[in-house]
Amino acid sequence: MIKQLAPHAVRSVPTQFQGIYVHGTQIDDPKSLVFLSGQIGISPDGETKVGFEQQCQQAMQNVEALLEEAGMDTSNILRVVYYVTDACYLPLLSKARQARWKKGPAPSVTTLVISSLAAPELLIEIEVTAAR
Repeated sequence: MIKQLAPHAVRSVPTQFQGIYVHGTQIDDPKSLVFLSGQIGISPDGETKVGFEQQCQQAMQNVEALLEEAGMDTSNILRVVYYVTDACYLPLLSKARQARWKKGPAPSVTTLVISSLAAPELLIEIEVTAAR
C-alpha cells in the first residue's frame, strides 16, 4: 500500500497540485518495484512529435505502456521527475498531468527546467518509479 507523506511541519500542497503531487511517498515491502528510464516524445515508429503538448502526451503514453508491461498503471507511480526545456511549458505540463495522471495516490514529483535534453528537438523527458 502506498502511503502519502504530508506532515503538518511541511507546507500543505497548493490546491492546484492536489491529486498530482505529494511531498513524499512510502511503500513497505513492495511486491514489484519498477524504475523507468526517462521517456521522451518519440512514438514507437521513431517519429519525434512536434511541439510540447504532443511530446508530453507521447512521453506519458510511453510511460503508461511500460507500466502496463510491468502489470501496473499510473496509480502505482511513487515518484516522477519531469525535465522540461523551458519554464513556459509548465502550465501545459500541469494541465496534462491533471487530465491524464490524477488516478490513485499522488506521487512525489520533481520538475526541472533545463537548458536542453539529449537532442535539441526534445522538449520533455519523464522519469518514473512505480511499485505495487
